[in-house]
Amino acid sequence: MTWSIVARDPQTGAFGVAVTTKFFAVGALCPHAAANAGALATQALVNPTWGPRGIAMLKDGVPAASVMERLVASDQGRETRQLHLVDRHGGTAQHTGRDCIGWCGHKAGDGFSVAGNMLAGEAVIDATHATFVASAKPFAERLIDALDAGQAQGGDKRGKQSAALIVFTTEDYPALSLRVDDHAEPLAELRRLYDLSQGRFAAFSKFMATRENPSGVWDRSVIEAEAQRLEKLQQEAR
Repeated sequence: MTWSIVARDPQTGAFGVAVTTKFFAVGALCPHAAANAGALATQALVNPTWGPRGIAMLKDGVPAASVMERLVASDQGRETRQLHLVDRHGGTAQHTGRDCIGWCGHKAGDGFSVAGNMLAGEAVIDATHATFVASAKPFAERLIDALDAGQAQGGDKRGKQSAALIVFTTEDYPALSLRVDDHAEPLAELRRLYDLSQGRFAAFSKFMATRENPSGVWDRSVIEAEAQRLEKLQQEAR
């Protein structure tokens, strides 16, 4: 009862998932990703074990198609499930079980995939796909814009409730993880949270510990100066 987009950013190697649905807290179980590995979304009658198991295989370098085949084969309820994923090389794979509720289906792109079920129609997937292809914005914004385009075509035929966005870049922790668990306009709220994240939060994130620098930067004056710079840019853009 969901539609989502999973993608690899060819410019940076980042992985992301954006998803929305008329169901509570879609971000809790549907989207999964890992740096230098891949991303996936498990939906319809969600199998919550597919996320961790799939990411573990992607981390081991298993191609997307093989990950999908293994997960689907292990589940007797496979025909009620939907799964799509992208691997570290940009390869994609999709499964839409024959017992998923219509409209249901998926559409692959170059390094990304769109899939959904219980939608207003195929136009939801097509618009999400086309908008992601056409956008030249930063990766996270492309993902949000893509869902907005699908929503404009009717989205989930039951209505709106929750949304989520995750992006992994180079670290084991997410570069961005946003959830809207219950809201009348979840995509509008997701965009508000994203815009908010580009100020003080982005400044703080820039100096966090990493694999290459396990201490990060802890000089509060440096962090504060960057926060003020980004907040000023946000104010000027309004």
